[in-house]
Amino acid sequence: MNYLDWKQQHPSILVVDDDKVIRTLIAKVMEKEGYQVTQVTNGLECLESYLKNPPDLVLLDAQMPVMDGFTCCQELKKLSAKNSIFNDYNKTHESDKILASIDKLPILMITGLDDEESVNKAFNVGATDYVTKPIHWAVLKQRVRRLLAQTRLYQQLEIANHELKRLVNIDSLTQLSNRRRFDEYLYQQWGVMARQEQPLSLILCDIDFFKFYNDTYGHQAGDQCLEKIANVISNQAKRAADLAARYGGEEMAVILPNTDSKGAFMVAENIRQKIASLKIIHQASRVSDYVSISLGIASCIPDVNSSPKELIKKADEALYKAKDTGRNRVAINN
Repeated sequence: MNYLDWKQQHPSILVVDDDKVIRTLIAKVMEKEGYQVTQVTNGLECLESYLKNPPDLVLLDAQMPVMDGFTCCQELKKLSAKNSIFNDYNKTHESDKILASIDKLPILMITGLDDEESVNKAFNVGATDYVTKPIHWAVLKQRVRRLLAQTRLYQQLEIANHELKRLVNIDSLTQLSNRRRFDEYLYQQWGVMARQEQPLSLILCDIDFFKFYNDTYGHQAGDQCLEKIANVISNQAKRAADLAARYGGEEMAVILPNTDSKGAFMVAENIRQKIASLKIIHQASRVSDYVSISLGIASCIPDVNSSPKELIKKADEALYKAKDTGRNRVAINN
């Protein structure tokens, strides 16, 4: 059994109560249920413990010295939103697809107060549920099980939804972003760079004589060639904000926010050289014995009076220039 499977079977619970007797009793009951338990005595210790090792659930006393449970609950919700597993999950995907931090840290308030005002206050500060003292142990155990199961379901649904969204935006062959995502992201970054008054660069790439390649080696070999080239382009779009996309057919594109033409040229030339180093045989090419690529660059500082279409047009003109002057090269449209 690996660690993740073991952790799913033994969720961690943080017990927060200044009463040592009650805290110890709760811990023993939870440990008998198979949970990993950490104990702290007040709200400040709770926050410190959370930062060191976030639990799967918090059992939180409402009335404590130093920091009461209501204030602690409010602070926990802020911390857990920043530390959301969905934020961590997103780090392995395109950075622009940031999933909203849906906070699913369950916090079960344990209180001696059962008046309507206290109950409302508990829910208003973010408590998921509450039980009153004296504790009914069967009720506590059942609610803990329910909250943990509910949290796991939320996590699975969010990850599934995120993966579905990712698939909608991905070209199935190359695994680059598709044209739909390209258009969406270019317009998004156009607005961001306009507000920040920073440069935005676009690289358009076209595989030289790719039709001849398909005619010579077949479409299956053509698909494999596209996959290899897409992998190179993806690897050169190194920063979190960079986006590599399949623009159409054998054309691909790279959007480079906060990048001027000089920086874009370095990326484009790296792409060209890396593809040349693949040494994919192309006997039908008119410029090389191997598959090569032509690239066009356009850069600008966006403003509200211009459009991303102008940037695409300029990059397309630069790409035409690269082809017209011999292919297997990078051209810039200043």
